[in-house]
Amino acid sequence: MPAAPVRRNSVRRPHIRRVAIAVAVTTAATLPAGHALAAPDSPVRAATSASSPVEAARAAAFAHAPATGVGPGDTLRATDVMTDPDGTQHVRFVRSHQGLPVLGGDLVVHLGKQSAYLGVTRAADHTVKPATTEAKLTPQQAEQKAAAVAQGDAGSAELVVDARDGAAALAYQVRVTDSDTTEAGGSRTVVVDAQSGRIRSNTPDSDEFFSPHLEKTLREKGETASPVTGVATQPAGLLAATTAARYPVKATGSGASLFAGKVTLTTTRTARTSFLLKDPTRWNTETRDAKGAELEAFSRGTKFTSTTNKWGTGTTANRTTTAVDAQYGITQTLDFYKKTFGRKGIKNNSTGARAMVHFGRKVGNAFWDSTCGCMLYGDGDGDMFKKPLVVLDVTGHELTHGVVDATAALEPTRVDADGNQYGEPGALNESLADIFGSNVEFSANNPKNPPNYLMGEKLGLAQKFLRRLDHPSLDKLEGTIDYWSPAAYDTEVHAGSGVSSHAYYLLAEGSGRKTVGGVKYDSPTYDGSRVTGIGRAKATAIFYRALTRYMVSTTDFHDARTATLEAAADMYGATSAEYRAVDAAWAAVNVTTANTPAAGR
Repeated sequence: MPAAPVRRNSVRRPHIRRVAIAVAVTTAATLPAGHALAAPDSPVRAATSASSPVEAARAAAFAHAPATGVGPGDTLRATDVMTDPDGTQHVRFVRSHQGLPVLGGDLVVHLGKQSAYLGVTRAADHTVKPATTEAKLTPQQAEQKAAAVAQGDAGSAELVVDARDGAAALAYQVRVTDSDTTEAGGSRTVVVDAQSGRIRSNTPDSDEFFSPHLEKTLREKGETASPVTGVATQPAGLLAATTAARYPVKATGSGASLFAGKVTLTTTRTARTSFLLKDPTRWNTETRDAKGAELEAFSRGTKFTSTTNKWGTGTTANRTTTAVDAQYGITQTLDFYKKTFGRKGIKNNSTGARAMVHFGRKVGNAFWDSTCGCMLYGDGDGDMFKKPLVVLDVTGHELTHGVVDATAALEPTRVDADGNQYGEPGALNESLADIFGSNVEFSANNPKNPPNYLMGEKLGLAQKFLRRLDHPSLDKLEGTIDYWSPAAYDTEVHAGSGVSSHAYYLLAEGSGRKTVGGVKYDSPTYDGSRVTGIGRAKATAIFYRALTRYMVSTTDFHDARTATLEAAADMYGATSAEYRAVDAAWAAVNVTTANTPAAGR
């Protein structure tokens, strides 16, 4: 039996972009059937008493400084409090040092009953203490350097401590908008060394579904993505209520989508014959029209309205059709997270999700934009990508990036000049987006979009899918890998995602041949071992618990193994079959205790 995991994630190499997003919310964990459900947690903003979990965890972090790395001059701000059925608590913090935000300084403190310290999961494996807090560069010089490298308009430079590379250095963080180096002129976050002026990182603020590497490969192959869409004509009858005493009021409408057939949409009735594509039953989730502009402010989008509560025609000739797919995909994603984990919205703060379709002109991509806090969908570039990327698993994938942003905030370790991202934390982020994106399909169970372990199967690619979880290396477009090796750290994140996606599939379904929902799978293992799956529900619950409680911004594949073992031990016990299955699944993709890289490699 494998040894019980240690509650700590040591840093391997730096992550990139920003301090973890401050979210004054909680994350409840839902266990599979037969296990107690986690009670709703108390929000961070409500934890103000001396005996609150936040204050107890903060005190424990300083009291156990050798383990937590928290030292003099550090300030901890809680972003999440998670309480388990047995009373165990997990408090996620972002850190400041001498009043400066610390990049890569996030940590989770674990408390038992009576707030006893149990351990820590932390991003930085060292005390955060820069050699100096006096900058040689002026803010204006940092802004000029950031604007030059990102080719856009620099905002105000903010002094930070960059603790992502095994040391701690004084730096400036600058957000650059309208970047010519980012698809559709999005924004980037640039970190500039405050002493030398060296660019420490330069990362897009949005997560793109199609990477520059994939676009280049498709272009070289002369291949296009031409999704096959179904024709979904509108039913004749009006589905909305015919009378309403007051407005606004909930209404039930119908949508004719591109990819999901005829769908039911909950909308807002604003007058007798006036309806808004906004769902009041899902925290006012709404889709708007960017009308070809590259908007990163949702408030500037144009509202979709109707006089009949019938939306779209099933073709792109009607610009509302794309909004139907977007709204349907987003609400299905929210429903998956709520009914499976009790999660109330992407940030778990009872706030709706947002989307804008018709984003930019000739944009062949879809994005999760953390600046906007919304999904952005282009209409396709008319060349390689012929249709809007409003497919269900694409939406589930991209919105999961929002969930990751609000929890572990996993980031790539580096970005090349073409915008391709590298590193295991970024690859794990992409993998989790694929894992939970496929689960959105299983949750929706739409016959027009049957659930499976394939990603992007409706995109019209020659290989019939973009990525797949059972045998990742069958993806020849991105060169996705099946197993871990030291080279994984220099693998593009979508290609590298195969390691943990494969481990998840093996945990859920097991190795070898299997048919699920009419799709044939044949999952191999690194050492020829046989892995017996524990079922998708249990595997998904373990990975979600690992994400929300035991992953931080620098978590790599070996750390993810530890995190999922921790989650399995919490839920089923360290001697359980489920725990042993987690260990076997990771061993089957060559992630073991024996080949764990040295810290700070």
